[in-house]
Amino acid sequence: MKAGVALGSNLGDRLANLKAARQKISEIPGVKPPLISSPIYQTDPVGCEPGAAAFLNAVIEFSYAGDPFQLFDQLRAVEIALGRPVEHARNVSRPIDIDLLYFGETALTTDRLTLPHPRITERRFVLQPLTDIQPERTLPGQTKSIRELLASAAQTGKVVRSPVQWEV
Repeated sequence: MKAGVALGSNLGDRLANLKAARQKISEIPGVKPPLISSPIYQTDPVGCEPGAAAFLNAVIEFSYAGDPFQLFDQLRAVEIALGRPVEHARNVSRPIDIDLLYFGETALTTDRLTLPHPRITERRFVLQPLTDIQPERTLPGQTKSIRELLASAAQTGKVVRSPVQWEV
């Protein structure tokens, strides 16, 4: 099943945090290559505490042999391993933020996990990098492609391609 995952960081060495997250995710049992990575974007913090630093954001996509709950748990473990506290308030600065955006055509809402991610259509900092790798994908429950969602999304802060990128 194809899984889309958003990566973000605004504390510490942001680029190193994204690279470490991508590497650790590639090592999760059940993750199958290729792992496709969007360009990295520098984005304004949205809904964060006053004075929060800019984020680096990217999206990755890969195949996963397992269920979405297993992947979700593994992604949480990567966040913790990279310094995100277990009990972390929503929308505050953090060394790493990892969100499961979609899992194939799965649509579900539970206390633990909602797919597709419930705020994906509101987040230009997710839609822009996702457009770079899956512009024509239509998410479950949507009628518009990712590209169309980006075009109609409200402007919620700058989303600029970063001069720092993944190594080739």
